Amino acid sequence: MTGTGAEDSCRALCRSLVSNDGLQQERVDISRSVLYTSLMGLLLVADKEKEASLDLGSGQVGLLNVGNTCFLNAVVQCLSHTHSLRDYCLSRAYQQEMGSSKEPKLMNEFTQVLAHLWDTNRTDTPMHPGRFYNMFKESVPYFSGYSQQDAQEFLRFLLDRLHSEINRHPPHRTTGNALLDSSYANSKMEEEAAKMWGRYLERDDSRIVDLFSGQLRSSLHCSVCSHYSTTFDVFCDLSLPIPKRSVSGGIVSLKDCLKLFSQEENLDQENAPMCERCGRHTESTKRLTIQRFPRVIVLHLNRFAMSRYSFCKSTISVSFPLTHLDLGLYGPAGIGNDIIARSALLDFVRLAAIVGQK
Repeated sequence: MTGTGAEDSCRALCRSLVSNDGLQQERVDISRSVLYTSLMGLLLVADKEKEASLDLGSGQVGLLNVGNTCFLNAVVQCLSHTHSLRDYCLSRAYQQEMGSSKEPKLMNEFTQVLAHLWDTNRTDTPMHPGRFYNMFKESVPYFSGYSQQDAQEFLRFLLDRLHSEINRHPPHRTTGNALLDSSYANSKMEEEAAKMWGRYLERDDSRIVDLFSGQLRSSLHCSVCSHYSTTFDVFCDLSLPIPKRSVSGGIVSLKDCLKLFSQEENLDQENAPMCERCGRHTESTKRLTIQRFPRVIVLHLNRFAMSRYSFCKSTISVSFPLTHLDLGLYGPAGIGNDIIARSALLDFVRLAAIVGQK
């Protein structure tokens, strides 16, 4: 299918499916650089990448609900329309890269699902993902049964299991992240971040890591002795809090969520970790920034918060840009506008009218 045909088809699909519940558009034009589902508050943004030469159908094929599996269907559709992952799976490139001789059963089943969704001979008849789901439940017994599950948890477990099967390195013992003294110059900090990222890749290296893994920097500042400490952690998605109201007074935007995620947080003595210099728990401030951006960033809108006696859900609408999502403000200083979610010509999929969401 030509690029123009795919784009026209995508626009038609979006016009027929997009509604204004939960997540809203900021503009009318449909870019295929963004995939989301209001069901789970997941947003996937990818940089442009040359697509593999594969004989593909439209990809506009549904998945049957096999027992409260809307969480699975939504995630699989998003991943299916992440073309760099789809092409890697359909070309079976992982079979030549994996460092284990063990059969990648879950990856094979996931690839089979993608093959059905993008089959040039398929009609509009939805696919039954039962075999894939059963294989996943064997790998992650926590998801056994027929109850509704959390989509973000499913995505995390799925990517983790797929990575484990196709890791380019054999299994290694996991090592902890080092704590860095903040007195280092910024250039030294960048070197340490790169070193820790390299250590991570020495044991965990796969196409899943290539696409979805990034690095967070957590900076802690003691309010008593002014001591700084920094840690680096690998992430595969960012869980963003939703503010109660917009900074500008209008609809809450994705940028409002990102600002709240990255703003400095005050920690009292009970909630703060022990200061290395003071040798006790002290009042401190904490800030998160994105040290290394993944090629495909997954943003999860955290609609649940703990009240005094139970969990409560935020129903605030969140608007988001379909093109040119500038993430430079949330990365290392000086990155400017270099990190922009550029139009990747990926299909935009909206899964609506889902019954039984959590």
